[in-house]
Amino acid sequence: MKAKTSHADGSNWQKKLHDVIYESNTTAGKAFDVTLLVVILASILVVMLDSVKRYHLRYGTLFDVLELTFTILFTIEYILRLICIKRPLLYVRSFLGTIDLLAIIPSYLSIFFIGAQSLLVLRALRLLRIFRIFKLNHYLSEMDYLGSALRASLKKISIFMLVVLSLVIILGSVMYLVENGENGFDSIPDSIYWAIVTITTVGYGDISPVTPMGKFIASVIMIIGYGIIAVPTGIFTAEVAMARRQTKGSEVCPNCGREGHDSNARYCKFCGSKL
Repeated sequence: MKAKTSHADGSNWQKKLHDVIYESNTTAGKAFDVTLLVVILASILVVMLDSVKRYHLRYGTLFDVLELTFTILFTIEYILRLICIKRPLLYVRSFLGTIDLLAIIPSYLSIFFIGAQSLLVLRALRLLRIFRIFKLNHYLSEMDYLGSALRASLKKISIFMLVVLSLVIILGSVMYLVENGENGFDSIPDSIYWAIVTITTVGYGDISPVTPMGKFIASVIMIIGYGIIAVPTGIFTAEVAMARRQTKGSEVCPNCGREGHDSNARYCKFCGSKL
């Protein structure tokens, strides 16, 4: 009988910790998230100031102590996030879980690799949690839509980019022949570079055709460039619309810590636990 009570107390403690860390609809949860954001902002400020030489020479020791303190706090927070959910590996592989891990890894890498501490600015990504604190969960849902759309459209866009790559190689080679290896088109790689700059409408102007035929081909490439920009945009927009129809809601699963469930979902679509 006593063992059952102890188990219940353990589960209750885990649930309370989950509500504080993962939810922001309670006073304790909101206070935790606001405090976390303040610490994140402070750590980012320290990293930026430490990159300024005169500040580094004068306050370098203080910055090191502060950075060590922030690293310890973020490490403890990350461990607590893993403790209060039943399937921590799912959280580790999630988007926010990956960001949380990236926030502390550079500090430990800097022990072995000089300069790795500059990667600490990745902690700025953790500011995405501000959406949950101020009831802006629909922005997190929009982020999920973008992620799903990017994954779904990656294959189509990759094939399209392969076609574009073939096109610039052909056009660059043609321009090398038309310009007779002169006027900056000294080689096929240089001509391909010009074709890429032109077809993307960047137009540095460091290389430009002189012959009438070269100018005509350049004009055609410029017009093609505008169409090329529109194609991946259309593919991505279509996938975003599809993702919006398939995914709604942003309730956090108490088991795996992931979001993106249907608005009427009763169970997590990632691990099957009850919401």
